[in-house]
Amino acid sequence: MSTTEPDYDHLLHANLARVFNERDDAKRAAAVGELFVADPVMYEPDNVVNGRAAIAAVAGQLLKQFGPTFRFTPAGPAVGHHGLAVLRWEAGPEGGPVAVTGSDAAQIVDGRIARLWVLLNPMDV
Repeated sequence: MSTTEPDYDHLLHANLARVFNERDDAKRAAAVGELFVADPVMYEPDNVVNGRAAIAAVAGQLLKQFGPTFRFTPAGPAVGHHGLAVLRWEAGPEGGPVAVTGSDAAQIVDGRIARLWVLLNPMDV
């Protein structure tokens, strides 16, 4: 067993940039293949997504749903240890108001994302 921790910050920032902000289906699929284990699970508030292809598809659907300038932006560095990492983020139209904020919590196995929990912050009313 390795005592070296993976680069949690790089991994979770890459997930936002290369998966959840990537509009090209082939590039997004390739990134999921690099960043996620062979059989990952993503937990959304109302959905459980199984497998690389399904995670890539969900990311693509989000981008299509919210329009061509919608972006996820890290709200600081990711922190983690012992296989658990968390990254706070915000999302909305590029240059526009923030529409949603949240955090990704990830279980990291052998330097890749095995489980990803998408946590949404309550919206101010």
